[in-house]
Amino acid sequence: MKNNVIIDLKNISVAFDGETILNNINLFIRDKEFVTFLGPSGCGKTTTLRIIGGFLQPDSGEVIFDGKNVLNVPAHKREVNTIFQRYALFPHLNVFDNVAFGLKQRKVDKAQIKETVEKMLDLVNLKGFEKRSISSLSGGQQQRVAIARALAIKPRVLLLDEPLGALDLKLRKDMQVELKNMQQQLGITFIYVTHDQEEALSMSDTIVIMDKGKIQQIGTPQDIYNEPKNAFVADFIGESNIVDGVMLEDFFVRMAGHTFKCLDKGFAVNEQVDVVIRPEDVDVVEPETGMISGQVTNSIFKGVFYELIVDIKNFKWMVQTTKHKEEGDVIGLNIVPDSIHIMKKSEYSGQFGDYSSFSDEYEELDNVDADIPIESEGEA
Repeated sequence: MKNNVIIDLKNISVAFDGETILNNINLFIRDKEFVTFLGPSGCGKTTTLRIIGGFLQPDSGEVIFDGKNVLNVPAHKREVNTIFQRYALFPHLNVFDNVAFGLKQRKVDKAQIKETVEKMLDLVNLKGFEKRSISSLSGGQQQRVAIARALAIKPRVLLLDEPLGALDLKLRKDMQVELKNMQQQLGITFIYVTHDQEEALSMSDTIVIMDKGKIQQIGTPQDIYNEPKNAFVADFIGESNIVDGVMLEDFFVRMAGHTFKCLDKGFAVNEQVDVVIRPEDVDVVEPETGMISGQVTNSIFKGVFYELIVDIKNFKWMVQTTKHKEEGDVIGLNIVPDSIHIMKKSEYSGQFGDYSSFSDEYEELDNVDADIPIESEGEA
């Protein structure tokens, strides 16, 4: 048994109507860890959560909880509790009775119930709300009640399936901070599902990136952002320029007509690779002093920086800079070795990293689509 592991998924596979949803997933989660499953709709993240919770049986594989296989243990007998995007509160019960529901089901004595409910409401900043009706609460307050109810029974693991999806942006950001603080204060394992990259980066100890029913990468937020394993991960976490390159030899890569020094090694001589450069890691200089140069095709003021789309040899780069540049300007770009990340070619090569069709309007449309709740298990 791996040190301090509370959940170990072994060779988990699931198919719905002949379509593979999870393809031989292997993953372990440590006790008291905040783990986030991150990926687009249909990647398998919610299905994985449901298997851990006991709401869904995999077609094959094992679910090991604290050293024991719980595959045949029903959901209500597992030491986990779940919070969904739709909070499923009881409208006919007040706040106190909603939070106390699980405790009453377990026949906890009244004094202990009162003490626990008061403690949980204090934890979620709803002290004094005990007698309020659910219908009188805002969406954010209802979400806090759902969290208090889930935590009241002291689960070893709390599963959270996009619990902030129905909240407005400011409240969502506030709750991200509060959830992380709660997790650290209580010292229990949180397993969180989201499609929101910023949410994952700001809250998680470990991020599990998923796509097409497979785990693409597991790591800390810093590792995932700075050392993506393939073009999908690089594109899904933040913005990335992903350029075709050739690894000439250790520490030297050629791309965009220029040979750059980098920190990567271990590739074959003249191996075709994907090169990742984050927009914030490019230094804008005069054209004659740049390693490479290009023409600005779009310039958007973002408040603390300008977001430029730059045409470099018919490939559109995104560059973020504090220097004001306008459409039509020719600029030079310098890139230092530790800002260049080399990845092996994968099935995702050529699909991401060119900003030819990028616009704020497309980004807004993507955000709207991402917020549409997915009902089918097969879509999760």
